[in-house]
Amino acid sequence: MIQSPVTGPGRSWVRTIRLALVVAPVMLVSACATYHAKPLPDEPDLANTPDLEIPAQQLAIPGLQPHVVQPAHGLDMTDVVILAVLDNPDLKAKRAQAGVAKAQLLQAGLLPNPQVSANFIHPTGGPPPLYNGYSVSLMEDLTSLVTRGASRDAARSNQAKVNLDILWQEWQVAQKARQLFIQARAQATLADLLEKQHRLDARHYQRDRQALKQGNTTLSTTSADLVTLVNANTQLRQLQRQRNQTWHALDALLGLKPGVHPKLTGAIHLQTLSRPAFEAALAKLPKRRPDLLALRAGYKSQEAKVRKAILKQFPALSVGPTRGSDTSQVKTLGVGINLTLPLFNHNQGGIAVARATRAALRQTYQARLDQAANQAHKLWREVHIRSRQLRQLQSHLPALEQTTDAAERSFAEGNMSAGTYINLRTSLLSKQIEAIRLKSSLQQAQANLETLLGMTLDTPSANQAAGTS
Repeated sequence: MIQSPVTGPGRSWVRTIRLALVVAPVMLVSACATYHAKPLPDEPDLANTPDLEIPAQQLAIPGLQPHVVQPAHGLDMTDVVILAVLDNPDLKAKRAQAGVAKAQLLQAGLLPNPQVSANFIHPTGGPPPLYNGYSVSLMEDLTSLVTRGASRDAARSNQAKVNLDILWQEWQVAQKARQLFIQARAQATLADLLEKQHRLDARHYQRDRQALKQGNTTLSTTSADLVTLVNANTQLRQLQRQRNQTWHALDALLGLKPGVHPKLTGAIHLQTLSRPAFEAALAKLPKRRPDLLALRAGYKSQEAKVRKAILKQFPALSVGPTRGSDTSQVKTLGVGINLTLPLFNHNQGGIAVARATRAALRQTYQARLDQAANQAHKLWREVHIRSRQLRQLQSHLPALEQTTDAAERSFAEGNMSAGTYINLRTSLLSKQIEAIRLKSSLQQAQANLETLLGMTLDTPSANQAAGTS
């Protein structure tokens, strides 16, 4: 236990030291954060109906125009994109990570705490001293001040990287939402076609069964109708499974409970980019794609870390004033210096690691840029190939439909065999299904290409003015 001096001017300094030892812990405790437990949830956090949690104006989705979302009136493709980006559970978790990077930036900007040391000297043995000795020093780590700028630059760039990574995740969720919207609409059209065809096949089969009982048709005709009806049933069952997968994926993407099927409305406006438009968008890709911008921000952060590592090769230095008095009442005032001698380690290992990491990040960026360009070229070619194939197929459908209608009349009049008529109907149905699926795959490829290039997500007029992200 510290004892006050019996006599002498040193009494005031001892009192000051004692007061500091009492007050300082109280101040430190009062400024500290307190712990509060936050338990994990026990139930799913899924909605019964689509809903907006933050204004759509805050979304950084390329080309997104001002848009009013009214789920009660049905959801168009832009509605689905907005709701997916806002309400997707995975994106909510990603956005929470941005707080970590923000806290790291705050930590990097804080000044290092000064270090206070105090000593009290009370000789033992011999006659009681007239005075007690003491020493007080205040030291500041200058090395931390020297590297503070580099630390802040690294943390600031890292925060930008985290935000850009989240933005890229939002872009991908938006792309997935468009894909599922296109799939759901195509499958709905396909379901209408197959159900209509199934009803027609069922009527033909029931009519031929009655005719067979009356002896007005052959068993081969009735059997052929049955085979056609069974095939239609098989296609409907397959489509039901596919629609179930699509709707569950869409519900999960929108943060909805399983089985919630919002009404999908509106036309799908997409375009096929010309070569000049594609080349212009591709040239802007490095400064538009969030994943590439995130890698650039990560590289910038590592540049700051390299600079920090180089600064840390210099000796660690702490400097501050000192004040003291010995037992003979001789007072001293001076400057204290703590210096780490870099005899064996002048941070050469840290510098090597920082430079190697920077080189790896540079190569990673180059690889991602090359991959993005290759993916864009591949998708652009696929869009043009599918567009040409769809035009060719659609040009043949009207003639095939007319031929099938004429064949149906001939079959009803008994002028065409059942096998020939069924083959024509099966061929028409097959081509109609192929056209629906080819159109869906074309729209998905167009949507993927626009997202990959950072093009617009809205109307054709907005597509023509695309370019900003």
